[in-house]
Amino acid sequence: MIPFIGKFTSRFAPEKVSIGLNIGVSTIKLAKLKFGQDSIELTGYAIEPSALDPEEILKKLIQSQGIKSVNISLSGQQAIIRYVELLRMTQTELKQALKFEAPKHIPFPISEVNIDGCIIKDNLPDNKMRVLIAAVKKDSLDQKIRQMRQLGIDVSLVEIDSISLINAFNFSYQDDVDVKNKAVGLINIGSATSNLNILEAGVPMLSRDIQIGGNHFTQRISDALGTDFKSAEAMKMSADKAQREKVSSAVESVLAKLSQEIRTSFDYYESRSVSSVEKIFISGGATLYEGFKDMLGGFLGLTVENWDPFKKVAIAPNLDAAKVRAVGSQLAVAIGLALRG
Repeated sequence: MIPFIGKFTSRFAPEKVSIGLNIGVSTIKLAKLKFGQDSIELTGYAIEPSALDPEEILKKLIQSQGIKSVNISLSGQQAIIRYVELLRMTQTELKQALKFEAPKHIPFPISEVNIDGCIIKDNLPDNKMRVLIAAVKKDSLDQKIRQMRQLGIDVSLVEIDSISLINAFNFSYQDDVDVKNKAVGLINIGSATSNLNILEAGVPMLSRDIQIGGNHFTQRISDALGTDFKSAEAMKMSADKAQREKVSSAVESVLAKLSQEIRTSFDYYESRSVSSVEKIFISGGATLYEGFKDMLGGFLGLTVENWDPFKKVAIAPNLDAAKVRAVGSQLAVAIGLALRG
């Protein structure tokens, strides 16, 4: 596990291929990137439902994409990120200090987790630095790695979803005027969990998982319209005129709860910082619902935008670029994983 947050250069080792595999509650997302001399190209991708038989889906992807090794991620209650301030030291010294510092901030026995950390800001007052500490439950990590090995796949590295998301966003938007020297919210709506991150000039300042996701929207629609979950999922994306008002009302009630959690996090950040969150960038399958962006912006009183993980990643000529961009929001974490090389 390597919690890396950083800038990216524009030159890469020639013809290197990297695969990011994001195994979610409802879907498996894969992004395959080829690193050229001066560019990165998406050469393969997949978004497959995982609920019925994830192992069979993975076997199919291995065969179709020629997978030998992957970068994978964890999220939810088995993965934790903490931001702490420590006395300034080198990265090597930090590695040694983590075994003493991490137990102060991780709500699990240290024997039950794998920990890692990195320096994200080393010029704080009073000779201090800001450090990201990442921890994942050993049993969850071992299970994921064992699953990959049983399928004949090597695991090159493991990250937490939020870190992959931040890296993908920074790679595409680190020079964007709406991001540079500003505080922005980065929200990824997964099936069961939403990842919330606050970035200040590209540097992460707060990360939090909120236990509200796309499935909660679907279940509320199912309850409101008296239909099964599968039909409610279809309605969420393409309700007819007669259903639209009920669907919108159901979605809005869940979105209000999510917005309240987001606002609480923003208030906490702003109480400890001289900056305020100026804009929100969203990704994830649930954000494809028509009106999601405007409703979220209305609840929070902020501009909300979808962001493009392919802003600086080319799409191979053999892929349908329009189709890829239509599902790009769902591939953000997988892209971030693949960018690690």
